[in-house]
Amino acid sequence: MNIQIFGTKKCNDTKKAQRYFKERGTKFQFIDMSEKEISKGEFRSVCQAVGGIDAMINEDCKDKDALALVKYISEEQKEEKLLANQQVIKTPIVRNGKQATVGYAPEVWKGWS
Repeated sequence: MNIQIFGTKKCNDTKKAQRYFKERGTKFQFIDMSEKEISKGEFRSVCQAVGGIDAMINEDCKDKDALALVKYISEEQKEEKLLANQQVIKTPIVRNGKQATVGYAPEVWKGWS
């Protein structure tokens, strides 16, 4: 397994994801999205794995202005706006090769061995 966890140090679900893999002795790479944003290629790969761009949007994010901007624009512009406003992306994003989850999803991670 080649696990990558994208998130922020302040996100509780990201911390829970890190703990999940640590407790199972699974090595992972943590990418702090407040320091290094997710690339367009990685973003597209995750979108494809989780069923589209709408699954990536965090409805509970603190930045309501950015959330409204991203939610109510055309599909063609959503990717560009989400990449420019990454605080609206739901975390953690956990990748294992071509597989990915958004949010805390231990029921999916169990099947990744």
